[in-house]
Amino acid sequence: MVSPAAATPPALCVLLSERRRFAGQPVGAETGRFLARADRPADAEPGEKAQLLRHFDLLPRGWPMAAITRQRDAGDAVLHRWLRADPAHVRPDMNGARVLAIGELGLSAEEAQALLAPLRPLFGDLGFQLSAPVPSRWYVALPVESRLPPFSAPDAVLGDDLFAHLPDGPEGRRWRALLNEAQVILHNHPVNELRTKAGKPAVNSLCFWGAGRLPDHVRSVFTAVASQEPELLSLAQLAGIRGTDDGPQLLDLRQVRDWSAVEQRLLPGLRELGRDEMVLDFADGARFSLRAAQRWRWWRRPLARLA
Repeated sequence: MVSPAAATPPALCVLLSERRRFAGQPVGAETGRFLARADRPADAEPGEKAQLLRHFDLLPRGWPMAAITRQRDAGDAVLHRWLRADPAHVRPDMNGARVLAIGELGLSAEEAQALLAPLRPLFGDLGFQLSAPVPSRWYVALPVESRLPPFSAPDAVLGDDLFAHLPDGPEGRRWRALLNEAQVILHNHPVNELRTKAGKPAVNSLCFWGAGRLPDHVRSVFTAVASQEPELLSLAQLAGIRGTDDGPQLLDLRQVRDWSAVEQRLLPGLRELGRDEMVLDFADGARFSLRAAQRWRWWRRPLARLA
């Protein structure tokens, strides 16, 4: 329904987290009426990657997010194949090592560069270049012909056991060994000692993900994107979205966990719906298509809960 090739895209598409994130939160009476009367297309594929691919078309097909964000962060992504090696915080538990944070650990630029200094020779011995143009996003520059094992996306790794997501096979062994050596270096780093004393999470692991080369082409039907997420903003930049207000808009509310706050953003637009369409796209694949003419479906009982 909302695809990069759609002939008549909605005036506004709102990206939202999985409905379970709002479990136990009531739906307001007015919003409940709008949602109950909305059209409900068949659920789409769940997950963050699938959600964004509903709105951006990449050629060649794939999901090389490391190269996509690298281009926005440093402007040199065309030169290499890229892999994200984001700083992570893991905590040992009875079943292994639970991943509690990836990327956003509140690192300063100085802390990031100090942590990278002893890691660079480790990666350099394998012919890889490690860099961090942004403290929360670390990158490995790889030869274009490099073969890599599949890596799990951060949304799958976060909160889970790290060892359940390490790659298998001959190529996987190489990266598991590299991660082990990096963890030893990070564990003994003085920056982490200072962070621990200050009550801040230590950077004691890395998260490898997003491998690939910069796409030749990125396309979207939207003319403006409102978001704070670097992955979405990077896609928008590659798609040439300049932020004009006279076309279809994509609003990103995936980080909002308070449904009442979501309603405050949605209700003004819902009340003013004319011939235009508003689409709510949840990360679990659920979608609601809302139009003014649906107000005649008065017999439908208001939706009280999302999930």
